[in-house]
Amino acid sequence: MRLGSIHIYPIKSTRGMEVASAVVEPWGLAGDRRYMVVDAAGEGLTARTHPKMLAVTATPEGSGLKLSGPHAPPLRLSPAPGTPTRRVRIWRDDVDAIDTGDEAATWFTDLLGLPVRLVWLNDATRRPVNPKYGTADDRVSFADAFPLLLASAASLRQLNDWIAEEAVERGGEPPAPLPMRRFRPSIVVEDAPEPFAEDHWRRVRVGDVPFRAVKLCDRCVLTTIDPDTYTKGKEPLRTLARHRRWDGKVWFAVNLIPDSTGTISVGDPVIPEE
Repeated sequence: MRLGSIHIYPIKSTRGMEVASAVVEPWGLAGDRRYMVVDAAGEGLTARTHPKMLAVTATPEGSGLKLSGPHAPPLRLSPAPGTPTRRVRIWRDDVDAIDTGDEAATWFTDLLGLPVRLVWLNDATRRPVNPKYGTADDRVSFADAFPLLLASAASLRQLNDWIAEEAVERGGEPPAPLPMRRFRPSIVVEDAPEPFAEDHWRRVRVGDVPFRAVKLCDRCVLTTIDPDTYTKGKEPLRTLARHRRWDGKVWFAVNLIPDSTGTISVGDPVIPEE
């Protein structure tokens, strides 16, 4: 097996970017989800309820970002490390982060139509991983719960085959295959021996970097949002509920925690342990 692609999402719930290589840090890929949009109360927002966030491209530039979207000219921002922090919330976690300023706040407010701010997690050691799945030293940035998400191209092909078969069973036409970016993985594995082989991995080495495979990923409504039109449909949750449902949830891909740091590159060998 080999590493087929690497994906980084500089701002949580905005459009991702594909890169040829990435540095693995203890809390995830370097530059991944260190920024988050929050509402007036400091609650993190996602594209689950604000699909227009998927229209934003955030590109790293020096010590900051360049923001591009359909609603306004591009904006460059560079948060100051010495700026006082504020308390924000991501799911059940309260975390201190730096507000990136009024220009970024106005830029995102104009996009979403409600008062919001953009914050930067300047110290990624602040948010621990759920101790049920990690150790006391494991950390995560503004990703949902874990540093990385691994998906398999073979599993997506199987899922798309199921979706097509069931569409025909209902008397319809097979839809276009869903792209992997619906699932927002960090890394995608090619040449897996069978679909969903990753379900059984306990550890996996990508290039020279070892990871723990700590939990399968239960999927939410975000996967049903077309990342180009921002409209919601029924797939893939409808089909996952038929083939991949247990414990009251549906499952696709596996969450990883790094056991070391280093650089991974497209084409690296992927070696799992069951």
